[in-house]
Amino acid sequence: MADHDYQALRIAADRGVAFVTIDNGPINLLDQTLIGDLDRAGRELEADPAVKVVVLQSANPEFFIAHADINLIQQLPAAPPPRTETLGAFQAMVDRFRTMPKATIAKIEGYCRGGGSELVLACDMRFAAIGKAVLGQPEVGIGIIPGGGGSVRLPRVVGRGRALEIILGCGDIRADVAERYGYVNRALPADEITYFVNSLAHRIATFPAEAIALAKQAVGMADAGLEDDLVREEAMFFQSAHTDAARRRMAAGLAGGMQTPAIERCCFDHIWGAFADSQATTA
Repeated sequence: MADHDYQALRIAADRGVAFVTIDNGPINLLDQTLIGDLDRAGRELEADPAVKVVVLQSANPEFFIAHADINLIQQLPAAPPPRTETLGAFQAMVDRFRTMPKATIAKIEGYCRGGGSELVLACDMRFAAIGKAVLGQPEVGIGIIPGGGGSVRLPRVVGRGRALEIILGCGDIRADVAERYGYVNRALPADEITYFVNSLAHRIATFPAEAIALAKQAVGMADAGLEDDLVREEAMFFQSAHTDAARRRMAAGLAGGMQTPAIERCCFDHIWGAFADSQATTA
């Protein structure tokens, strides 16, 4: 498949494996451009009979995906608009990496928070580089909730208590802890992760496409009720984005440097402290 018209992705195919490389500015912000590219790429990969495995990775050694663009969240309506489809556009884009009849693998090197975390949670497998990968769901810190699947998928993979630790604590989860929690399949040394993921992807790609698709379908029966839960999560996310506290905290976060490389490289604890100091934290 050609990728010359993607703005935020590069796609290369090799022996049944499609390597999707995210390349969207200094922090790989999940903005409208990247969302659109991921949606189109997902549809094309889903329909491509030559592809058996999809690997998501980043061209940026520091950022897999920083998080969703706060400017987009600020523009959301108070409730999801009427539609004929079960899932909204963002959730459908993310969920396609779960439902497509291909094995989907996320190779995480760098920061992967918010919507980035939600994207990799929808993948079949996740591998994180020790000393480089950082995952998290910091949405509650700016007054909203994970609304692209994080609130629904995370407790399914790590359990209720650990999901609430991650979501309510808004802290960074390093690769070794992510592995221990079940957030990722494995934490691997940074100089070994590419070889491991590529070897696994190419191994899977040697197997019959029909068997891969049916195995995913069979394992997917454990996801019964997931779509209904995603719909309810989306409605609560839209609601959360319209609270007074969320409006103030999103504006303060952007004013304080969120979505700039210098701040995104740091733990967000100092940002939460700044909110408290400025009396921006109202229930």
